[in-house]
Amino acid sequence: MGPLASIPVGAWPDLLKAMAETGLMLGLSLAAAAALGLPLGLLLLLTRPGQLFEHRLLHHALGLAVNLARSLPFVILLILALPLSRLLTGKGTGPLAASVPLSLASIAFFARLAEASLSEVEGAQIEAAQVLGAGPWPILARVLLPAALPSLVRGFTVTAISLLSYSALAGVVGGGGLGFLAINYGYYRYETGVLALTVAVLLALVQLIQLAGDRIAGAFERDWR
Repeated sequence: MGPLASIPVGAWPDLLKAMAETGLMLGLSLAAAAALGLPLGLLLLLTRPGQLFEHRLLHHALGLAVNLARSLPFVILLILALPLSRLLTGKGTGPLAASVPLSLASIAFFARLAEASLSEVEGAQIEAAQVLGAGPWPILARVLLPAALPSLVRGFTVTAISLLSYSALAGVVGGGGLGFLAINYGYYRYETGVLALTVAVLLALVQLIQLAGDRIAGAFERDWR
């Protein structure tokens, strides 16, 4: 008998449901990372000493908040964010509730990666734009962000893969998704076939995310050159 034959028939609908729940958690948290993490990373860079909008107090306050969110183990963040999850979603468990701490983690994680990506842009490009009379906002829109785009895409890819593992961990504490399926079948029911299949699905998702990220980043690099 092949490994798939050892999987209970009732596990297949649960697998599809778990994949949909994981997709929901991943989609919402990545949307939060793009919508809030990128501007936060940009703000962290621009408020540095010597940058366009230098503001030491704001820079240190934002950096402290980001570092605090990143320093917390995700399990602890899940617990701390429970009141906020209930406030925003009306639930303490499930994929929607788990998306709240996942979004908080993704914003802080991607903000630092975005800051690093943006800081890699050569100062000569910005100085050349300033010499030509470009103001701060045109420099941001036409020089800084386009030049950093390939690196930003790679950082976003790393964020997506990290969030995939976080979403599996969220399933352990009632968030649903592939993590919950692995615990429910692999641990409580000793269905090792389902556990192996869940691991295979997670590995495949990681490979697909990495491949897509590399392709998109490479395309932006060719366009910029």
